[in-house]
Amino acid sequence: MRPATPRTVVICGASAGVGRACAQAFARTGARVALLARGRVGLAAAHADVEALGGVAWSQTLDIADAVQVDEAAARIESELGPIDVWVNNAMLTVYAPVAQMSAEEYRRVTEVTYLGTVHGTCAALRHMRPRNRGCIVQVGSALAYRAIPLQSAYCAAKAAAMGFSDALRVELKAEKSAIHVTTVHLSAFNTPQFDWARSHMPMRARPVAPVFQPELAARAIVWASQQRRREVLVGFPALKTIWGNKLAPWFADWVLSRQGIEGQQSDEALPTLHEDNLFAPVERDMGSHGRFDAEAKGDSLQFRLSQHRLALTAASLAVLVVIGMVVA
Repeated sequence: MRPATPRTVVICGASAGVGRACAQAFARTGARVALLARGRVGLAAAHADVEALGGVAWSQTLDIADAVQVDEAAARIESELGPIDVWVNNAMLTVYAPVAQMSAEEYRRVTEVTYLGTVHGTCAALRHMRPRNRGCIVQVGSALAYRAIPLQSAYCAAKAAAMGFSDALRVELKAEKSAIHVTTVHLSAFNTPQFDWARSHMPMRARPVAPVFQPELAARAIVWASQQRRREVLVGFPALKTIWGNKLAPWFADWVLSRQGIEGQQSDEALPTLHEDNLFAPVERDMGSHGRFDAEAKGDSLQFRLSQHRLALTAASLAVLVVIGMVVA
């Protein structure tokens, strides 16, 4: 859907994966899209995507872990592209390794990008949204914020921290009676280049835990969430199952993951000896939005479609129960 007035949208981590798919999805709505990422090659390709799809593109390379760079970019976007309506915090890093094999530097870097990057982006957006008392901040979360899994302790902890930060901010905005909305879109496993360029200390190449979805589904959910007033949006039944399963029986989740969580994140292919990763420096290639799992990835989710219409479905269910009650009576 194209809004009556084109929106100015900022996407952090826009050069590949879900961020790249988001850039394309917002461009299709006619938005003015500001693209932020470290990699010059991928960012230039994302910029071209936006323009080809009818959006207005603006891009800048930066490190989301640097709060000063993020603030300066936000000021330039406001001046050159227009007042920021939507800010999408999508930048992330991960390392595949048991805790015993992780270094302090690796934990620090994942935290700086995945957690503090979310904080920096949110604070930069708020500085410009608060005087106007409007805007939407979309946090790209994960089911792993609720249920940590083996081999990704740094990422899971950072996503949990980002969720705690967002929950605290929501309450503060509510207390202020602010019209600024913060929503979190929690994702399942998606077919992105993450599994090809993330640092790994494992013997086999990383893979997402099946079932896998295409990044365009995540992008549709993020665009949709930016137009709603939902607190959280779950994308894919695995996210729903993981979050509620952990709430109801965390001990069972521990048991399942101890048997399936390590092998389930590794493919049958050996990790190349010269494996280039993006932890401390960008991989200067255009990785696009898709990873290497197109053959198994799903482009749609019934769970998400039902979630979009949950009020209507709830009302219909209540109506059916009322009718049944009247018939029985």
